[in-house]
Amino acid sequence: MGEAVPVIGIIGANGFIGSRVVECIHLGSLARVRPVVRTVSSFARSSRFSLDVRVADGFDTIALRKAIDGCDIVLHAIAGDRPTILGTLEPLYAACMAAGVKRLIYLSSASVHGQAPVPGTDEDSRLSERQAIPYNNAKVKAERKLRQLREAGNVETVILRPGIVFGPRSYWTGGLADELLNGQACLVGADADAGICNSIYIDNLVHAIRLAATAADADGHTFLVADRETVTWCDLYQPIVEALGMEMAQVPRVPFPPQPLAWRDPLGWARSSNAVRAIVSSLPRLLRSGLQAASRSLRTRPERSPWEKPPRPAPAATLEKALLHSCRYKLPWHKAREKLGYEPVVSFSEGCRRSLGWLAFAGYPVVTSALQHRHLNDDEALRHREAEAVGTL
Repeated sequence: MGEAVPVIGIIGANGFIGSRVVECIHLGSLARVRPVVRTVSSFARSSRFSLDVRVADGFDTIALRKAIDGCDIVLHAIAGDRPTILGTLEPLYAACMAAGVKRLIYLSSASVHGQAPVPGTDEDSRLSERQAIPYNNAKVKAERKLRQLREAGNVETVILRPGIVFGPRSYWTGGLADELLNGQACLVGADADAGICNSIYIDNLVHAIRLAATAADADGHTFLVADRETVTWCDLYQPIVEALGMEMAQVPRVPFPPQPLAWRDPLGWARSSNAVRAIVSSLPRLLRSGLQAASRSLRTRPERSPWEKPPRPAPAATLEKALLHSCRYKLPWHKAREKLGYEPVVSFSEGCRRSLGWLAFAGYPVVTSALQHRHLNDDEALRHREAEAVGTL
């Protein structure tokens, strides 16, 4: 008899990352996939395949136990606010123990190190729960909680820390295109061109998840995962800018904010929330545009006269974006290479090409062919920059 095919449960299978994990693992016949979603209405993406989709609330241990019964591996890919981030760990870990799951993979974030980590930062660097971005603090607490659960339980745990996850359906692809079309995109700081973007194309993250599910010596470990290339924020912006018929010179450079902007931006917390951005990115483009217009109206002072049309507000940097664009350090993924055998399977330029193809498919006004885009053939320049960054040239 042949070796049994493992069953992997995906908690949060309707989200940006979870849905792509389902697609890749199922279509690649890498394992039997069991998507787990919170409501029946979330079945849509997984319904294309003949899969054993289950419904369970991430806070409900009993429902989760039934949903993952028979799974060998479980992936926690639930996006949400602080209560969701912290409140779903214990119920899921308890459900995994009751169901006899061998390993739980938790998707954390490189933002536990801050949006602009200091040079030398790696998986062993000390984490702080007193960062300016609430999401960072929630993820730090979640990692510590998961380690406590592992010490008291028997389900293996592996933590992955991806950075800026881009690709089809990502905020960093569709959301950036929306901001460009609405005149709200910007780069922050006088030397914004030098800002390092710790990117990872979605399929590279899926590859890391697959490796984390089966690696022999991964229990209890945390891994930073990223693209191979050293990428700047201009590198991420430029393909989308030019595909929309614009030029990089049209993207405003705005000054670094002197202080957090929440006091003058009533929805600043929402725009800086990865969970909110993930939800908004999954909405139809016209609905997203309407929500963004409503958000901007709340930041615009009432017109002084009924006969005056308020001008479009100038782009303004959130604190999170300002910190991201000030990053000057590429986070290392050496540990993932050594212990997981991780090597990125999609180059940054190929990831950009696929992302532009999705923008065209999704109805964005793409005016140039992704295959003809100059930037997408610039792998050599990116490799050269990476070599310079590590001092090998």
